[in-house]
Parts: sequence; structure tokens; C-alpha cells
Amino acid sequence: MSAQPQLEIFPFDEFEQLREAREIIRQESLALQDIARQLDQGFTTAVRRIVDCPGTVVVTGMGKAGLIGRKLVATFSSTGTRAMFLHPAEAVHGDLGGVRAGDLVLALSNSGETEELCRLLPILTKMEIPVIAITARETSTLGVASELVLRLGRLPEAGQLGLAPTTSTTAMLALGDALALVVSRAKGFTPQQFAMFHPAGSLGKKLQTIPDVMRQGDQLRVAPETATVREVFVGHSITGRRTGAVMLVDDQGCLSGLFTDSDLVRLLESRREEQLDRPISEVMTAAPKCVSCESPLQDAIALLSEYRISELPVTDASCRPVGLIDITDVLSLLPEGRME
Repeated sequence: MSAQPQLEIFPFDEFEQLREAREIIRQESLALQDIARQLDQGFTTAVRRIVDCPGTVVVTGMGKAGLIGRKLVATFSSTGTRAMFLHPAEAVHGDLGGVRAGDLVLALSNSGETEELCRLLPILTKMEIPVIAITARETSTLGVASELVLRLGRLPEAGQLGLAPTTSTTAMLALGDALALVVSRAKGFTPQQFAMFHPAGSLGKKLQTIPDVMRQGDQLRVAPETATVREVFVGHSITGRRTGAVMLVDDQGCLSGLFTDSDLVRLLESRREEQLDRPISEVMTAAPKCVSCESPLQDAIALLSEYRISELPVTDASCRPVGLIDITDVLSLLPEGRME
């Protein structure tokens, strides 16, 4: 039995690792700059074709390009464009049945010669499905068969071997993202629509509206500014999520002030017990910071953070209190350092 060949070990210290990593990132970033510079009217034509597409944007690609294609489907879908992924190999085994008249195919292949993808092209032509290609050359099989080509150009792959799809897939992803987002803006896609598609996770929380998070109804403590401190606190105990503030209103029911549990504690600590039987208007915070229930939640977050306050009244168009945002309900959305 012959001995196993000894592998030659090349020195590759931390300095060299960092140097090579930086060079890989630099090479990919330069490729993106080149792609950005060479964008022309073909890109805007592609945007118009997708905006006008009455059906689904069908994204297809094989291998690493296919993985990029799946990500682009997610980007299109979440930004207002109906999209689906079609695996080229599965397509010729029945999945082409999911493609319909009115659809448009976005095909990804750096070489433009991927066998599984090229096999689809005559069938798509017969079905009268237009194809937009993201590929290196217009003269490739994919380029020639496509109605429109978004050209990547010659992109040497990154790394010492220069073999694994790296620069080319980065360029595909960036160009595809640009296409999806420009299409989204051209369609007039709104933040409210985006929020509808992202109800879960930390992103979903950021996209919530003020009514989604504010305390309201019997969770609120609202009292007339003419009542005494004692009357306010004796008569406004609540169950459930307890608010740490009482919103005070004038004769018209409009918000005029705010008095918090902390204000009460400071009153007692300073031995001003006589103030308990005086109008709360004398010790409330007059004209407190507040936010409209129609405002974006991020406006409320900004006020809580900028002024370092813990309770923020929510008012309607007539300045009447309709809710309260407590900082404990939005802690995960606050900028870092807010609680320092």
C-alpha cells in the first residue's frame, strides 16, 4: 500500500489573511462601481417592462446564480412586485406549468451558456414569454435569446484561485436589487404597504403604527386639570398595563398637562404634602411633548429619545388625548445609548 502524499503547508498568517480578505472586498466593490457607471437606457427599459408586466416576474438561474435569484424574488415580493423563482432543471419537468401569459422572465447567468437555463429559452419563446437577462455578454446564448440584456461585462472572480462565483454573483445581486427598488419607487410603493408585508420580527416592530403600540381606552388615566392631586390618584387606579402618567385636560377636553408617578414621588420627598389637596395644574408639566396618532411611530421614538422622557401622550386632530406611549413598550426600538 502506497503512503498518502504529504500535503505541502504554505504559511498563511493573520496578516496575510486580512490582506487577502481586504483585497477580495476591494475587488468586488470596484466591480460594483463599474456596473453602476455602465448603466444606460437598457436599465430604464427593463424597469418599464417590469412595471408594465401584468403577471409575475419569474426569476430563474442555476447554482449560485439561482441562489441570488431566490434572494431577488424576496426583494421584489417585499417591495410590491409579484415574483416567483423557477428552477431551470425543474422547469422542464413540469414546473413550467406555473408560467402564464403576461409573465416576464428575469434570467441570471454570468456565462449565458448554462445548459439547464439555455434549454428553457426556445420553450419560453414558443410561449411568448419575454426574457430579460442579467449576464456578462449580449452575444452569449442567453443574451441573443433575450429581449433585453443587462450586461455585467467581464468580471474576474475574487480570491487567489479566481474560480468560485464571487464578483459575478455580487454584481448580479446589486444589479437585481437596484432593479427591484427602482421598480418599487416607479410603482409608488409606500412605507405603509411595506409594513403590511413585514408584520413580524424586529423590522415589523419598527414599521408598526402609533395606534398599534399606544395604550388606550381603560388603560389610560385622564383627569381634569382642576382636580387635586389626591383626587386624581385616588380616583384613577387601573388594571392591566398600568401607565405611569396622568394626562390632564382643560374645559374643552384638550391635553393641557402631564403628571407622572415620578412627579408624585418628588412631591412627597420634598415634604410638600399640602400640595396633594391643591389643583394638579399647579404641579403638572404644562404643554407636554405629544404626538399625533396619525404620525409615524418613528416620530414618537425620536421624541422619547431626544427629550429622554418615559411617557408620550398621543392626541387626535382636536388635541384630545387618545393614547399614551410608554417607553417600556418600545424599548427594543430606541437608539443605542437612550437608557444610559
